[in-house]
Amino acid sequence: MKGNNFDVWKDWKWHLKNSVKSIKQAEVLTGIKFPPEHRKRLQETMEKFPMSVTPYYLSLIKVEDYESDPIYKQAFPDARELIIEDFEMSDPLSEDSDSPIHCITHRYPDRVLFHISNTCSMYCRHCTRKRKVGDQDSIPCKSELQAAIDYIAEHHEVRDVLLSGGDPFMLSDELIDWILGSLRSIEHVEVIRIGTRMPVVLPYRITDNLVKILKKHHPVWLNTHFNHPREVTSSSKQALSLLADAGIPLGNQTVLLSGINDCPIIMKSLVHKLVMNRVRPYYIYQCDLSEGLSHFRTPVSRGIEIMESMIGHTSGFAVPRYVVDAPGGGGKIPVMPNYIVSWAPKKVVLRNYEGVITAYREPDNYSFGKCELECDTCHLQLDTSDSDESKAVGIMKIISEYEDDISLIPENNSRMERRDSDDDES
Repeated sequence: MKGNNFDVWKDWKWHLKNSVKSIKQAEVLTGIKFPPEHRKRLQETMEKFPMSVTPYYLSLIKVEDYESDPIYKQAFPDARELIIEDFEMSDPLSEDSDSPIHCITHRYPDRVLFHISNTCSMYCRHCTRKRKVGDQDSIPCKSELQAAIDYIAEHHEVRDVLLSGGDPFMLSDELIDWILGSLRSIEHVEVIRIGTRMPVVLPYRITDNLVKILKKHHPVWLNTHFNHPREVTSSSKQALSLLADAGIPLGNQTVLLSGINDCPIIMKSLVHKLVMNRVRPYYIYQCDLSEGLSHFRTPVSRGIEIMESMIGHTSGFAVPRYVVDAPGGGGKIPVMPNYIVSWAPKKVVLRNYEGVITAYREPDNYSFGKCELECDTCHLQLDTSDSDESKAVGIMKIISEYEDDISLIPENNSRMERRDSDDDES
Protein backbone atom coordinates (compact mmCIF):
# COMPACT_ATOMS: atom_id res chain seq x y z
CA MET A 1 0.00 0.00 0.00
CA LYS A 2 1.17 3.53 -0.77
CA GLY A 3 0.31 7.03 0.33
CA ASN A 4 -3.18 7.55 1.67
CA ASN A 5 -4.02 3.85 1.34
CA PHE A 6 -1.30 2.92 3.83
CA ASP A 7 -2.48 5.63 6.21
CA VAL A 8 -5.96 4.09 6.10
CA TRP A 9 -4.50 0.62 6.70
CA LYS A 10 -2.80 1.87 9.87
CA ASP A 11 -6.03 3.40 11.18
CA TRP A 12 -7.25 1.01 13.87
CA LYS A 13 -10.80 2.33 13.68
CA TRP A 14 -10.88 1.48 9.97
CA HIS A 15 -10.04 -2.13 10.83
CA LEU A 16 -12.86 -2.29 13.36
CA LYS A 17 -15.28 -0.78 10.87
CA ASN A 18 -14.21 -3.30 8.23
CA SER A 19 -13.93 -6.40 10.40
CA VAL A 20 -14.62 -9.56 8.43
CA LYS A 21 -17.80 -11.13 9.77
CA SER A 22 -19.06 -13.31 6.93
CA ILE A 23 -17.70 -16.28 5.01
CA LYS A 24 -18.48 -14.58 1.70
CA GLN A 25 -16.47 -11.52 2.69
CA ALA A 26 -13.57 -13.71 3.82
CA GLU A 27 -13.56 -15.59 0.51
CA VAL A 28 -13.45 -12.34 -1.47
CA LEU A 29 -10.56 -10.91 0.57
CA THR A 30 -8.42 -14.05 0.85
CA GLY A 31 -9.19 -15.79 -2.44
CA ILE A 32 -10.08 -18.96 -0.53
CA LYS A 33 -12.99 -20.88 -2.05
CA PHE A 34 -14.62 -23.14 0.51
CA PRO A 35 -16.39 -26.27 -0.78
CA PRO A 36 -20.19 -25.90 -0.41
CA GLU A 37 -20.46 -28.43 2.42
CA HIS A 38 -17.60 -26.79 4.30
CA ARG A 39 -19.16 -23.36 3.85
CA LYS A 40 -22.43 -24.71 5.23
CA ARG A 41 -20.72 -26.07 8.36
CA LEU A 42 -18.90 -22.79 8.90
CA GLN A 43 -22.19 -20.92 8.68
CA GLU A 44 -23.89 -23.24 11.18
CA THR A 45 -21.02 -22.73 13.63
CA MET A 46 -21.21 -18.95 13.30
CA GLU A 47 -24.87 -18.97 14.28
CA LYS A 48 -23.78 -20.05 17.80
CA PHE A 49 -20.27 -18.58 17.92
CA PRO A 50 -19.95 -15.49 15.66
CA MET A 51 -16.88 -14.64 13.61
CA SER A 52 -15.06 -11.32 13.57
CA VAL A 53 -11.54 -10.92 12.17
CA THR A 54 -9.59 -7.71 11.64
CA PRO A 55 -8.33 -7.17 8.08
CA TYR A 56 -4.82 -6.97 9.55
CA TYR A 57 -4.99 -10.43 11.16
CA LEU A 58 -6.72 -11.88 8.09
CA SER A 59 -3.80 -10.69 5.96
CA LEU A 60 -1.40 -12.95 7.90
CA ILE A 61 -3.06 -16.19 6.71
CA LYS A 62 -1.11 -18.36 4.28
CA VAL A 63 -4.01 -19.04 1.96
CA GLU A 64 -2.21 -21.76 -0.01
CA ASP A 65 -2.32 -23.99 3.08
CA TYR A 66 -5.07 -22.33 5.12
CA GLU A 67 -6.35 -25.51 6.77
CA SER A 68 -3.02 -25.94 8.59
CA ASP A 69 -2.41 -22.25 9.13
CA PRO A 70 -2.22 -21.18 12.83
CA ILE A 71 -3.70 -17.76 12.05
CA TYR A 72 -6.65 -19.27 10.20
CA LYS A 73 -7.34 -21.79 12.98
CA GLN A 74 -7.55 -19.08 15.61
CA ALA A 75 -9.78 -16.82 13.53
CA PHE A 76 -12.17 -18.99 11.50
CA PRO A 77 -15.02 -21.11 12.83
CA ASP A 78 -14.71 -24.87 12.98
CA ALA A 79 -17.69 -27.23 12.99
CA ARG A 80 -16.12 -29.05 15.94
CA GLU A 81 -17.01 -26.04 18.10
CA LEU A 82 -20.59 -27.32 18.02
CA ILE A 83 -19.54 -30.56 19.74
CA ILE A 84 -20.26 -29.82 23.39
CA GLU A 85 -18.84 -32.50 25.68
CA ASP A 86 -20.68 -33.25 28.93
CA PHE A 87 -17.70 -31.99 30.99
CA GLU A 88 -17.49 -28.65 29.18
CA MET A 89 -18.97 -25.51 30.72
CA SER A 90 -20.04 -22.08 29.52
CA ASP A 91 -18.22 -20.55 32.51
CA PRO A 92 -15.52 -23.10 33.38
CA LEU A 93 -13.63 -20.79 35.75
CA SER A 94 -16.78 -19.78 37.67
CA GLU A 95 -16.04 -16.11 37.08
CA ASP A 96 -19.72 -15.25 37.33
CA SER A 97 -20.00 -17.11 40.65
CA ASP A 98 -17.09 -15.10 42.07
CA SER A 99 -18.61 -11.82 40.92
CA PRO A 100 -19.85 -9.79 43.92
CA ILE A 101 -20.88 -6.93 41.63
CA HIS A 102 -21.27 -6.48 37.87
CA CYS A 103 -17.87 -6.14 36.11
CA ILE A 104 -15.85 -7.51 39.07
CA THR A 105 -14.49 -11.00 39.68
CA HIS A 106 -12.96 -11.17 43.17
CA ARG A 107 -11.29 -14.55 43.55
CA TYR A 108 -7.87 -13.94 45.05
CA PRO A 109 -7.54 -12.08 48.37
CA ASP A 110 -5.59 -9.03 47.21
CA ARG A 111 -6.61 -8.57 43.58
CA VAL A 112 -9.64 -8.34 41.34
CA LEU A 113 -10.48 -8.83 37.69
CA PHE A 114 -12.23 -5.75 36.34
CA HIS A 115 -14.21 -6.51 33.15
CA ILE A 116 -14.30 -3.09 31.50
CA SER A 117 -15.27 -4.30 28.01
CA ASN A 118 -17.12 -7.27 26.55
CA THR A 119 -16.09 -6.66 22.94
CA CYS A 120 -12.93 -7.61 21.05
CA SER A 121 -11.42 -6.58 17.75
CA MET A 122 -11.31 -10.29 16.89
CA TYR A 123 -13.23 -13.28 18.23
CA CYS A 124 -10.59 -15.89 19.04
CA ARG A 125 -11.99 -19.36 18.48
CA HIS A 126 -10.31 -20.68 21.65
CA CYS A 127 -11.69 -17.94 23.92
CA THR A 128 -12.51 -19.07 27.46
CA ARG A 129 -15.30 -16.46 27.57
CA LYS A 130 -17.07 -17.61 24.41
CA ARG A 131 -20.35 -17.23 26.28
CA LYS A 132 -19.92 -13.44 26.06
CA VAL A 133 -18.68 -13.15 22.47
CA GLY A 134 -20.72 -10.66 20.49
CA ASP A 135 -23.02 -9.90 23.41
CA GLN A 136 -23.61 -6.21 22.74
CA ASP A 137 -26.28 -6.03 25.45
CA SER A 138 -23.81 -6.69 28.27
CA ILE A 139 -21.29 -3.93 27.47
CA PRO A 140 -20.72 -2.06 30.77
CA CYS A 141 -22.02 1.50 30.91
CA LYS A 142 -20.19 4.24 32.79
CA SER A 143 -22.41 3.98 35.87
CA GLU A 144 -21.63 0.23 36.11
CA LEU A 145 -17.91 0.96 35.72
CA GLN A 146 -18.18 3.57 38.49
CA ALA A 147 -19.95 1.08 40.77
CA ALA A 148 -17.09 -1.38 40.20
CA ILE A 149 -14.52 1.32 40.97
CA ASP A 150 -16.43 2.12 44.16
CA TYR A 151 -16.27 -1.57 45.13
CA ILE A 152 -12.49 -1.53 44.70
CA ALA A 153 -12.23 1.67 46.75
CA GLU A 154 -14.27 0.10 49.57
CA HIS A 155 -12.14 -3.08 49.71
CA HIS A 156 -8.82 -2.03 51.14
CA GLU A 157 -7.31 -5.48 50.69
CA VAL A 158 -7.29 -4.98 46.90
CA ARG A 159 -3.82 -3.83 45.87
CA ASP A 160 -3.80 -5.17 42.28
CA VAL A 161 -6.47 -4.56 39.62
CA LEU A 162 -6.45 -6.43 36.30
CA LEU A 163 -8.40 -4.72 33.51
CA SER A 164 -9.81 -7.33 31.19
CA GLY A 165 -12.69 -8.02 28.84
CA GLY A 166 -13.28 -8.52 25.99
CA ASP A 167 -10.42 -6.22 25.23
CA PRO A 168 -9.91 -3.07 27.32
CA PHE A 169 -8.41 -1.27 24.34
CA MET A 170 -11.73 -1.41 22.52
CA LEU A 171 -12.68 1.55 24.69
CA SER A 172 -11.91 5.12 23.70
CA ASP A 173 -8.73 6.79 24.89
CA GLU A 174 -10.81 9.16 27.00
CA LEU A 175 -12.65 6.37 28.80
CA ILE A 176 -9.43 4.42 29.39
CA ASP A 177 -7.88 7.58 30.84
CA TRP A 178 -10.86 8.06 33.16
CA ILE A 179 -10.78 4.45 34.40
CA LEU A 180 -7.03 4.50 35.02
CA GLY A 181 -7.23 7.87 36.73
CA SER A 182 -10.07 6.71 38.96
CA LEU A 183 -8.15 3.60 40.00
CA ARG A 184 -4.90 5.48 40.52
CA SER A 185 -6.67 7.86 42.92
CA ILE A 186 -7.43 4.89 45.23
CA GLU A 187 -4.58 4.85 47.72
CA HIS A 188 -4.48 1.10 48.34
CA VAL A 189 -4.36 0.20 44.62
CA GLU A 190 -0.66 -0.33 44.03
CA VAL A 191 -0.61 -1.96 40.60
CA ILE A 192 -2.86 -1.77 37.54
CA ARG A 193 -2.58 -4.51 34.94
CA ILE A 194 -4.13 -4.63 31.47
CA GLY A 195 -4.82 -7.76 29.44
CA THR A 196 -5.11 -7.10 25.71
CA ARG A 197 -4.62 -8.93 22.43
CA MET A 198 -4.36 -5.74 20.38
CA PRO A 199 -0.59 -6.01 19.75
CA VAL A 200 -1.35 -9.37 18.11
CA VAL A 201 -4.57 -8.84 16.15
CA LEU A 202 -4.66 -5.05 15.70
CA PRO A 203 -1.28 -3.49 16.56
CA TYR A 204 -2.28 -0.12 15.10
CA ARG A 205 -4.45 0.40 18.18
CA ILE A 206 -1.24 1.04 20.13
CA THR A 207 -1.02 4.73 19.27
CA ASP A 208 1.21 7.48 20.63
CA ASN A 209 -1.78 8.98 22.44
CA LEU A 210 -2.81 5.70 24.06
CA VAL A 211 0.75 5.09 25.24
CA LYS A 212 0.91 8.63 26.62
CA ILE A 213 -2.22 7.92 28.68
CA LEU A 214 -0.86 4.63 30.00
CA LYS A 215 2.44 6.24 30.94
CA LYS A 216 0.61 8.93 32.91
CA HIS A 217 -0.84 6.34 35.31
CA HIS A 218 2.24 4.27 36.19
CA PRO A 219 2.79 1.67 37.51
CA VAL A 220 0.84 0.02 34.69
CA TRP A 221 1.69 -3.52 33.54
CA LEU A 222 0.48 -5.03 30.28
CA ASN A 223 0.02 -8.67 29.30
CA THR A 224 -0.70 -9.63 25.74
CA HIS A 225 -1.49 -12.94 24.01
CA PHE A 226 0.82 -14.21 21.25
CA ASN A 227 0.25 -17.89 20.49
CA HIS A 228 2.51 -18.43 17.48
CA PRO A 229 5.80 -16.96 16.20
CA ARG A 230 4.17 -15.86 12.93
CA GLU A 231 2.03 -13.40 14.88
CA VAL A 232 5.17 -11.42 15.71
CA THR A 233 5.18 -9.12 12.67
CA SER A 234 6.91 -5.80 11.97
CA SER A 235 3.71 -3.98 12.97
CA SER A 236 3.37 -5.90 16.25
CA LYS A 237 7.05 -5.27 16.99
CA GLN A 238 6.49 -1.55 16.54
CA ALA A 239 3.51 -1.63 18.91
CA LEU A 240 5.52 -3.51 21.53
CA SER A 241 8.39 -1.08 21.15
CA LEU A 242 6.10 1.90 21.78
CA LEU A 243 4.86 0.28 24.99
CA ALA A 244 8.28 -0.83 26.23
CA ASP A 245 9.86 2.55 25.49
CA ALA A 246 7.18 4.13 27.70
CA GLY A 247 8.42 2.04 30.63
CA ILE A 248 5.46 -0.36 30.59
CA PRO A 249 6.52 -3.88 31.70
CA LEU A 250 5.25 -6.37 29.11
CA GLY A 251 4.27 -10.00 29.61
CA ASN A 252 2.70 -12.63 27.40
CA GLN A 253 0.11 -15.32 28.09
CA THR A 254 0.05 -18.16 25.58
CA VAL A 255 -2.66 -20.80 25.38
CA LEU A 256 -1.44 -24.28 24.49
CA LEU A 257 -3.48 -25.20 21.41
CA SER A 258 -3.56 -28.49 19.51
CA GLY A 259 -2.41 -28.12 15.92
CA ILE A 260 -1.22 -24.54 16.50
CA ASN A 261 1.63 -24.40 19.01
CA ASP A 262 1.80 -27.83 20.69
CA CYS A 263 5.39 -28.25 19.55
CA PRO A 264 8.62 -27.57 21.48
CA ILE A 265 10.25 -25.97 18.43
CA ILE A 266 7.34 -23.58 17.85
CA MET A 267 7.06 -22.64 21.53
CA LYS A 268 10.78 -22.00 21.91
CA SER A 269 10.78 -19.85 18.77
CA LEU A 270 7.84 -17.87 20.18
CA VAL A 271 9.46 -17.13 23.56
CA HIS A 272 12.72 -16.14 21.85
CA LYS A 273 10.89 -13.68 19.61
CA LEU A 274 9.04 -12.29 22.60
CA VAL A 275 12.15 -11.59 24.70
CA MET A 276 13.81 -10.03 21.65
CA ASN A 277 10.94 -7.55 21.75
CA ARG A 278 11.17 -6.97 25.53
CA VAL A 279 8.17 -9.14 26.37
CA ARG A 280 8.55 -11.56 29.28
CA PRO A 281 6.86 -14.94 28.69
CA TYR A 282 4.49 -15.10 31.67
CA TYR A 283 2.12 -18.07 31.35
CA ILE A 284 1.42 -21.02 29.13
CA TYR A 285 -2.21 -21.89 29.84
CA GLN A 286 -3.67 -25.33 29.50
CA CYS A 287 -6.76 -24.82 27.32
CA ASP A 288 -9.86 -24.35 29.47
CA LEU A 289 -12.96 -26.57 29.53
CA SER A 290 -15.14 -24.01 27.76
CA GLU A 291 -17.86 -25.22 25.44
CA GLY A 292 -16.66 -26.33 22.02
CA LEU A 293 -12.93 -26.27 22.72
CA SER A 294 -12.13 -29.98 22.90
CA HIS A 295 -10.45 -29.97 19.48
CA PHE A 296 -8.01 -27.34 20.79
CA ARG A 297 -7.08 -29.14 24.00
CA THR A 298 -3.91 -31.19 24.49
CA PRO A 299 -3.02 -33.61 27.29
CA VAL A 300 -1.23 -31.95 30.21
CA SER A 301 1.66 -34.30 29.44
CA ARG A 302 2.23 -32.41 26.19
CA GLY A 303 2.65 -29.20 28.14
CA ILE A 304 5.10 -30.90 30.51
CA GLU A 305 7.11 -32.11 27.51
CA ILE A 306 7.26 -28.55 26.14
CA MET A 307 8.43 -27.23 29.52
CA GLU A 308 11.15 -29.91 29.63
CA SER A 309 12.33 -28.64 26.23
CA MET A 310 12.75 -25.10 27.57
CA ILE A 311 13.98 -25.37 31.17
CA GLY A 312 17.78 -25.45 31.00
CA HIS A 313 17.70 -25.20 27.22
CA THR A 314 17.08 -21.46 27.05
CA SER A 315 17.40 -18.38 29.25
CA GLY A 316 15.51 -18.64 32.52
CA PHE A 317 13.59 -15.41 31.95
CA ALA A 318 12.38 -16.83 28.60
CA VAL A 319 10.65 -19.75 30.32
CA PRO A 320 6.98 -19.12 31.19
CA ARG A 321 5.01 -20.86 33.93
CA TYR A 322 2.77 -23.65 32.72
CA VAL A 323 -0.57 -23.48 34.55
CA VAL A 324 -3.97 -25.11 34.64
CA ASP A 325 -6.71 -22.63 35.50
CA ALA A 326 -8.68 -24.90 37.79
CA PRO A 327 -12.29 -25.62 36.78
CA GLY A 328 -14.77 -24.27 39.29
CA GLY A 329 -12.73 -21.20 40.14
CA GLY A 330 -9.77 -22.80 41.92
CA GLY A 331 -7.35 -20.40 40.26
CA LYS A 332 -4.10 -20.99 38.42
CA ILE A 333 -2.22 -24.12 39.44
CA PRO A 334 1.44 -24.38 38.30
CA VAL A 335 2.24 -27.67 36.58
CA MET A 336 5.94 -28.39 36.15
CA PRO A 337 8.32 -31.28 35.50
CA ASN A 338 9.46 -32.95 38.71
CA TYR A 339 13.08 -32.14 39.52
CA ILE A 340 13.11 -33.55 43.09
CA VAL A 341 14.13 -37.20 42.84
CA SER A 342 14.23 -38.00 46.56
CA TRP A 343 14.40 -36.36 49.97
CA ALA A 344 16.13 -37.36 53.21
CA PRO A 345 16.45 -35.44 56.51
CA LYS A 346 19.86 -34.04 55.49
CA LYS A 347 19.81 -34.16 51.70
CA VAL A 348 17.60 -33.33 48.76
CA VAL A 349 18.34 -35.37 45.63
CA LEU A 350 17.70 -33.41 42.44
CA ARG A 351 18.04 -33.88 38.72
CA ASN A 352 18.93 -31.21 36.21
CA TYR A 353 17.71 -30.70 32.63
CA GLU A 354 20.39 -33.11 31.32
CA GLY A 355 19.33 -35.89 33.67
CA VAL A 356 22.34 -35.39 35.96
CA ILE A 357 21.50 -36.48 39.53
CA THR A 358 22.92 -34.38 42.34
CA ALA A 359 22.53 -34.03 46.10
CA TYR A 360 22.03 -30.76 47.94
CA ARG A 361 23.07 -30.81 51.61
CA GLU A 362 20.54 -29.29 54.00
CA PRO A 363 21.87 -26.98 56.78
CA ASP A 364 22.64 -28.67 60.10
CA ASN A 365 21.84 -25.79 62.42
CA TYR A 366 18.88 -24.07 60.83
CA SER A 367 16.17 -23.31 63.34
CA PHE A 368 13.21 -21.09 62.75
CA GLY A 369 10.83 -22.44 65.31
CA LYS A 370 7.09 -22.49 65.20
CA CYS A 371 5.48 -19.24 64.09
CA GLU A 372 2.70 -18.24 66.48
CA LEU A 373 2.18 -14.87 64.76
CA GLU A 374 3.67 -13.18 67.83
CA CYS A 375 5.28 -10.51 65.71
CA ASP A 376 6.29 -8.29 68.64
CA THR A 377 8.83 -10.86 69.77
CA CYS A 378 9.97 -12.04 66.33
CA HIS A 379 13.74 -11.98 65.68
CA LEU A 380 13.22 -10.87 62.07
CA GLN A 381 12.99 -7.20 61.18
CA LEU A 382 9.33 -6.94 60.28
CA ASP A 383 9.49 -3.27 59.34
CA THR A 384 8.99 -3.43 55.56
CA SER A 385 8.66 0.30 54.93
CA ASP A 386 11.10 1.91 52.50
CA SER A 387 14.55 2.55 53.94
CA ASP A 388 15.58 6.16 54.57
CA GLU A 389 18.31 7.11 52.10
CA SER A 390 18.85 10.60 53.55
CA LYS A 391 21.38 9.43 56.13
CA ALA A 392 24.63 9.65 54.21
CA VAL A 393 27.21 7.04 55.21
CA GLY A 394 30.76 6.20 54.22
CA ILE A 395 32.40 8.27 51.51
CA MET A 396 29.01 9.78 50.65
CA LYS A 397 28.97 11.39 54.09
CA ILE A 398 31.94 13.61 53.26
CA ILE A 399 31.32 14.09 49.55
CA SER A 400 27.71 15.24 49.84
CA GLU A 401 26.86 18.94 49.89
CA TYR A 402 24.32 18.63 52.69
CA GLU A 403 26.67 17.10 55.32
CA ASP A 404 29.23 19.10 57.35
CA ASP A 405 31.68 16.28 58.09
CA ILE A 406 35.11 16.58 56.47
CA SER A 407 36.64 13.25 57.55
CA LEU A 408 35.83 9.66 58.50
CA ILE A 409 37.51 8.50 61.72
CA PRO A 410 37.62 4.86 62.88
CA GLU A 411 36.49 4.01 66.38
CA ASN A 412 39.16 3.83 69.14
CA ASN A 413 41.50 6.13 67.23
CA SER A 414 44.26 6.99 69.73
CA ARG A 415 44.78 10.49 68.37
CA MET A 416 41.13 11.36 68.84
CA GLU A 417 41.21 9.81 72.33
CA ARG A 418 44.15 12.09 73.25
CA ARG A 419 42.19 15.08 71.99
CA ASP A 420 39.24 14.12 74.15
CA SER A 421 41.52 13.60 77.12
CA ASP A 422 43.18 17.02 76.62
CA ASP A 423 39.76 18.66 76.38
CA ASP A 424 38.68 17.03 79.64
CA GLU A 425 41.80 18.22 81.47
CA SER A 426 41.42 21.75 80.30
